[in-house]
Amino acid sequence: MLNIFKTGSFFLLSFAVNAQENKINVKASLDTEKDILRIQQYMVFHNKTQTKLNEIFLHNWANSYKNNKTRLSKRFIEDYKKNLYFAKEKDRGSTKISNLSVNYEVADFQELTEQIDVLKITLKKTLLPRDSIIITASYDIKIPNAKFTGYGKTEGGYHLRFWYLNPAVYDEEWKVMSNLNMDDLYSDISDFQIEIDIPDTYTLESNLYQYVTQKDSLKTYFLIGKKKTNIILNIDKEANFKSFKTKAVHVKTDIVNESIDHKTGVSILDRALLFIEKYLGKYPHKELFVDKITQRKNPIYGLNQLPKFVRPFSDVFKWDIAMFKAISKKYIENTLLLNTRTDYWLTDGIQYYLMMEYVEKYYPELNLLGNLSKVWGIRSFNFSKLKFNDKYPFTYEFSARKFLDQSLTTRADSLSNFNRKIVSKYKAGLGLRYLEDFLEENVVKNAIQEFYINNHLKITTNNAFANIVAGKTKKDIRWFFGDYIKTNKKIDYTIKKATPVGDSIDVTIKNKRNITAPIALYGIKNKKVIFKKWYTNIDSIRTVRIAKGNFDRLSLNYENTYPEYNTIDNSKNLKKGLFNKPLKLTFIKDINDPYYHQLFYQPDLRYNLYDGLLIGLKLHNRPILTRNLEFSLTPSYGTESKSLTGTFFTRYYQYFEDTSINKILYSVSGSRLHYARDLAYTSFNQSIQVEFKRKTLRDAGGRFLSARLFNVDKEVAPGIIKTDQDKYSIFTLSYFYNRPDIIKGFRYILSTEFGGKFSKVSADIRYRSLTDRNTQLDFRVYIGAFLNNNTKGNYFSFGLDRANDYLFQLNYIGRSENSGIFSQQFIATEGGFKSVLPVRFANEYMVSFNSNIGLWRWLEIYNDVAFLKNRNNAIYFAYENGIRLNFIHNIFELYFPLYSNNGWEIGQDAYSKKIRFVLTVNPIAIFNFIRRGFL
Repeated sequence: MLNIFKTGSFFLLSFAVNAQENKINVKASLDTEKDILRIQQYMVFHNKTQTKLNEIFLHNWANSYKNNKTRLSKRFIEDYKKNLYFAKEKDRGSTKISNLSVNYEVADFQELTEQIDVLKITLKKTLLPRDSIIITASYDIKIPNAKFTGYGKTEGGYHLRFWYLNPAVYDEEWKVMSNLNMDDLYSDISDFQIEIDIPDTYTLESNLYQYVTQKDSLKTYFLIGKKKTNIILNIDKEANFKSFKTKAVHVKTDIVNESIDHKTGVSILDRALLFIEKYLGKYPHKELFVDKITQRKNPIYGLNQLPKFVRPFSDVFKWDIAMFKAISKKYIENTLLLNTRTDYWLTDGIQYYLMMEYVEKYYPELNLLGNLSKVWGIRSFNFSKLKFNDKYPFTYEFSARKFLDQSLTTRADSLSNFNRKIVSKYKAGLGLRYLEDFLEENVVKNAIQEFYINNHLKITTNNAFANIVAGKTKKDIRWFFGDYIKTNKKIDYTIKKATPVGDSIDVTIKNKRNITAPIALYGIKNKKVIFKKWYTNIDSIRTVRIAKGNFDRLSLNYENTYPEYNTIDNSKNLKKGLFNKPLKLTFIKDINDPYYHQLFYQPDLRYNLYDGLLIGLKLHNRPILTRNLEFSLTPSYGTESKSLTGTFFTRYYQYFEDTSINKILYSVSGSRLHYARDLAYTSFNQSIQVEFKRKTLRDAGGRFLSARLFNVDKEVAPGIIKTDQDKYSIFTLSYFYNRPDIIKGFRYILSTEFGGKFSKVSADIRYRSLTDRNTQLDFRVYIGAFLNNNTKGNYFSFGLDRANDYLFQLNYIGRSENSGIFSQQFIATEGGFKSVLPVRFANEYMVSFNSNIGLWRWLEIYNDVAFLKNRNNAIYFAYENGIRLNFIHNIFELYFPLYSNNGWEIGQDAYSKKIRFVLTVNPIAIFNFIRRGFL
């Protein structure tokens, strides 16, 4: 310990000019055999506040990988990632502290109960304002596998971030936070001096000034940096980082493209850095370290996800825009010290404001689809004409229309992943451009630069920026720093009418929602802007008068300057005509076209045994961005039935903002298909579904209540008289709850049915769990009982091994088959049995219990028991077990019965006819599965 004290004394002397900066001195050695970093750390912590401190908190994020109870592990579970939860011990990380002292006296410290990656040190002597203490610690870090967060042991070495003990920030209170794989550790600047020994077969690269000495088989690296916030070490058997000396700073990065030569790379980075410097100010450090983990965690969405064989953009553009995003992020996070766990919108906004400005300046004509926008079959769609920057308002509108957006003051760890990674960042960047356009005179641009110059390398908040903007304009900006930032209220205005009055036009503008914000009115001619004017304080309806001009269309928000809830009704045609917008037919789907009413058409293919291949044409009004009112009509022809069939639906979505209800869906639907050879059925259904809000958008699953009325009319064979089983109406009322946790999932459905001669209630309860050994357990309980039953036969009875599906809601390929391969199709509903037993139905009540226990990967064993009660019969006890091959859940599964009431089925005749299968032929279900897995 004496050595580190001596080094610390030198450290204090060498940085005496920065007496008020925290100082961190680390002496470490890397054990590559055990993946352990042995550390002696010396810290000088300054109390820069006006508060007396009796405790100090240190962030110990290396310990967040310790077990499956850490907040990091739980966060991964929320994100449906279980690799850390079930990680092997050799892949985990942890911190083992052997000694910790304050001012050279052994200190009392402890891990926080719910945050084991945070240390609390209780001081024996109060730390006064403007005073400092010395903290020393000796500890070993077990380095985790990098597969969890990108930081840790890699294939070729180690990539380390958040690896040392780091003092928390005190700002009215201690700002302590756990590692949640968000790379957002809030820390003050410190002066660093690091000495680290590594095997001579490795090379160390970092974001500090460094030099190296070698003795025997060890390399000793000395690293020095001033006013830094976090230190990244890349230790590898090869030097992976390339150096680019630009006019502004020295860039080191492992984000490389072999097709771009060094000279071109320097030119691209030079342009990017000078652009950022122009908008912000000079970067205070000599080097900028940009690692590919940063780029991987913050990709250009929609660009980096493309397969390698799809190349709509040039290599130069892809590298340029990817590097600009990574560099701008590093530039900002290394200089602007805000608590981005709670106060992120400004740094996100500045970064995306810069990105939009950069693309507008250097790639103004670039389409969102790149060269694909010129391909035949694509170029006729409106989305092929979107510019690269159009993706920002489009993505926001996509989220807002589904009411999935969140306010920009929602804690970052409470945002949905979609909002945290994309939508909230887009809204923040768009907001700054919106404010800039409204205020004019470069007010926002100058405010950003002043904020940066005055606050870089200082603890600050976005309030400082708000004050700067307010001091530069006389316009009212309370709407921006109020409703726009602090709520998820959605801007939505429309032009109700435009009436010529002499040489003027009276334009009536309506505010359709609950936020009052500035709006821009445009006069358009041949899709070019002729006239533009801002209007404010329209909180309901107002008529404004404008002079007539050389324009034939009026439009709100024509340039997508501000994010809006619905842009489809933003324009009004000034030409005389029967319709404001003519009708346009478009193949499959497209984005909204403000000049047309759109009707979409697309082929529709389905299959059932009696209709054969159903070849249809779907006509609908559903663009890429959802509408509140949707309809679809799908006439089709069956190759087997040789007849016309079809389906239709009309839906209306009503959303709510300030209630416990998220939305109500009103629906009318119908279909005509065949349920047996040469026999069709017609259904006409009406429903209302109430979906309740989740506690947060990070909560998966949901709750809804539905009321449905089914009207079914079935054809019967010639000479057969129709009965109550052929034409009937049934009213259902159901409540659905689902909590699809990846470790412990739970859901249930409570349902009632009322028919002409019966009524019944049922409960379907399912529980799924993964054991500590990653073995899956599935349990299901089904309880169904008739309240009254005056029907004959078993058509409306509970089914043990196969539901009758008299509401025609299940996707049976051959729903009326009693023999043959299609009679063996299995859908887990009602009794859920796989074996066909002597008693198959219950007309009084049924209780069934199904279980599946995982053995290995997709191999499982199932066990089922049930009790069936029929009129005038004793209770029937049913049981079975067998093997389940769960290849693709709910898409393709096989069930092999072993033993049941029938005896040992595996040794009986015609065993192949006892095998049950799950097979989905619904293209939408298959596509959704592929999308979840790969897109």
